[in-house]
Amino acid sequence: MQINEVKDLMSQFDGSSLREFSYATSEFNLSFSKNNGVPVAPLAPSAPVVAAELSQAVSETTPAVAATAAPSEAVSLAEGEVVTSPLVGVAYLKPAPDKSDFVSVGDSVKKGQTLLIIEAMKVMNEIPAPHDGIVTEVLVSAEAMVEYGEELVRIK
Repeated sequence: MQINEVKDLMSQFDGSSLREFSYATSEFNLSFSKNNGVPVAPLAPSAPVVAAELSQAVSETTPAVAATAAPSEAVSLAEGEVVTSPLVGVAYLKPAPDKSDFVSVGDSVKKGQTLLIIEAMKVMNEIPAPHDGIVTEVLVSAEAMVEYGEELVRIK
C-alpha cells in the first residue's frame, strides 16, 4: 500500500462517523481510532484475565483507590430489569446535541418510550422501554460504542 492510499484512507475515516477502522493483509496491519485514548474492550476469552490483572494491579499500586471502588459496586447493583443492546453501534442519549436526554435516573417511563438511540450503519435505531417503570440506572455514556447484549439502562 502506498502512502497516498494510506493518507486517503485516513481522510475518509476522519470524515466518517466510524469510531474505529482496521485493515490487515499478510504484509501489514493498519488501524485507526477516534476513541481519545479510551481502551478498546478486549475479546471475550481474555477478558477475565485482563480484569484479574487490572484488579490486582489496582490493589497493589493504589490501595486507597481499591477501597473506594467497593462502595461504587454496591451503587451499580440498582434494582430493576436491565435493557440490553439488540445490536452493535454508537449509543446516543439525546435526540439532538442541543436537546435533553431521553431519560435520566428517576424518570418514569411508559412501555415503548424511547430510552436512547443506537446508530448502526448510518441508521438511527430507537431502543424502547420494555415495560412501564422508573429508570434506576443509565449504564452507558453518551456516544459510547456498544456491543450486542451490552447493558444499557435499568428499569424498576
